[in-house]
Amino acid sequence: MTTAVAAPFRFFSLQVAATRRLGPSLLRVTFTGDDLRHFFSDGSDQSLSLFLPHPGQSEPAVPYHLGDGWWQAWRELPDGVRAVMRSYTLRALRPEAGEIDIDFVLHHPAGPASAWAARAVAGDRVVLLGPAIADNRAIRFRPPQDTDLTLIWGDETALPAIAAILEALPAGARVRVWLEVADPGNILDLATEADAEIVWLVRGEQCADGPPLALDALRDVQLPPAAHPYVWIAGESGAVKELRRHFVKERGIDRRRVTFVGYWRQGLSEEQLRERGE
Repeated sequence: MTTAVAAPFRFFSLQVAATRRLGPSLLRVTFTGDDLRHFFSDGSDQSLSLFLPHPGQSEPAVPYHLGDGWWQAWRELPDGVRAVMRSYTLRALRPEAGEIDIDFVLHHPAGPASAWAARAVAGDRVVLLGPAIADNRAIRFRPPQDTDLTLIWGDETALPAIAAILEALPAGARVRVWLEVADPGNILDLATEADAEIVWLVRGEQCADGPPLALDALRDVQLPPAAHPYVWIAGESGAVKELRRHFVKERGIDRRRVTFVGYWRQGLSEEQLRERGE
C-alpha cells in the first residue's frame, strides 16, 4: 500500500509483532510492516491516527485506496463496519528493524481501542495514518532555542510522549515533570540525561474529572529561576486548561511559550469530540 493523503502524511499497513505489559493499565504494542520504511519523524510527541478492526474483522475497514477521498467514504461506512479510529502518540521508532511502539491505556469498562489492545496478538492487522516527513505539523513539543527551563505535566495518556521527550532532552537541560497516574503500579523508570526532577502523583480512586493533583503541588513549590521557561502539558482537556491557566495567570509565563494538548475529555468518546469539532 503506497497511498499518500494530505501530505506529509500517508497510510501504513501494519501488524502486531509483540505486546508487553508495562503496568496494571499500561500495555505496549510493537507493530511492524514493510511500509515503515516510508515512516519518518524527528519529534518526541508525534501524533498518529490508528485504525482498528471490529471483533470478527480480519483487518480494519479504511478506504485508503481513494486517496484524499478516504475520509468521507470512511465516515459513510456502517457503524459496525467502519474501522475504529483513535489518536495515539508514537512511543518509539526503530527504522532499522521496521518497528514502532505504541503504548495503550487499558480502561474498565473498556472502550473499543482498549478492548482491542487487551486481546491483541502477533499478526493482528491495523492501519496507521502517520508522517512521511520527519518535521510535520503533528509534532507539538517545540521548545524555543532560548529555553532554560522546561515544565511538563501529563496523565497516563501523555506518558509515552513525556518518556520520549525526556529521552531526547540533552544532558544538563533543566526540566521539572509532574505525572499523574491512577495506580502506583503505573509508575515507570524514565530514562533521561537531562537535569530532571520527576514527581509522580497517584490519583487512586479520585474522580478523573476533579482538578489535577499537580495544581496543589505546583502552588506549594518554588520553581527554579528561569528567564525563558517553556511549558508542555497534555492529557485530559479540563485538567490541561486548568494547568495552562496556572502557568500563564499565576506563574506569569508567556502564553506563547505554553504548549497544551487535550488528548481526551472526561465523559466524551473520541467520536463525540470529532463530531463537536474538538
